[in-house]
Amino acid sequence: MDILVGWWDDYFWGSVVVAQVFVCSLILMIIFGLIGAAAKLSDNFIAQKLANGYTIVFRGTPEILVILLLYFGSAIALTSIAQIFNPDIKFLDVPPFWAGTIAIALIVGSYATETFRGAFLGVNPGSIEAARALGMSNLQTFIYVRVPEMWRLALPAFGNHMLSLVKDTALISIIGLNETLFVAKQAIGTTGEPFIMYIVVGLIYLGFSTIITLSVMGLERFGQRHLVSSQ
Repeated sequence: MDILVGWWDDYFWGSVVVAQVFVCSLILMIIFGLIGAAAKLSDNFIAQKLANGYTIVFRGTPEILVILLLYFGSAIALTSIAQIFNPDIKFLDVPPFWAGTIAIALIVGSYATETFRGAFLGVNPGSIEAARALGMSNLQTFIYVRVPEMWRLALPAFGNHMLSLVKDTALISIIGLNETLFVAKQAIGTTGEPFIMYIVVGLIYLGFSTIITLSVMGLERFGQRHLVSSQ
């Protein structure tokens, strides 16, 4: 293990970057998924078509291609806008962190859209009718009835989306984000030991995946506690 001496700090900070990307992309993924599900369930024809287009495009395009297109496309668009105000500007780069974060959030959010849509459709109509009979508003019904039932139905699939999200962070190394895989590539160039360096990356991601899996299992037990207590 002497070969790893001097690289532990780099792997640690690379893992911190992975955690930061995961948290930010998770928040965005939930937002994109909920908006997409709401659009698909709405009566608005345009919203439905836009949501369908979103899921078709991002589920049918290779993930690494989406990251590259978003990274370079946003840089070109930002440069073009900036040159309108200052023609001397040659090129504006988009931070790889945010380009990658938004890209993987859009990708996994397209899958979450279908998960959330199915979960909302699985909500017991009797619960909604009971809430309305009690005089709850649409907003109160959504917060206190629809969401609690929906998230219990969506949680198993949502756990898989979280695992996909954390593993997709490795793809962002291709646009220069200094995360664990990027650190491994630098270490390989210095040590010439790809197997060991990639094993370390694998163990780091296995640790993240284990934490997510255990967290989802805990949330499932919490969500089903009323069923256990009633038996």
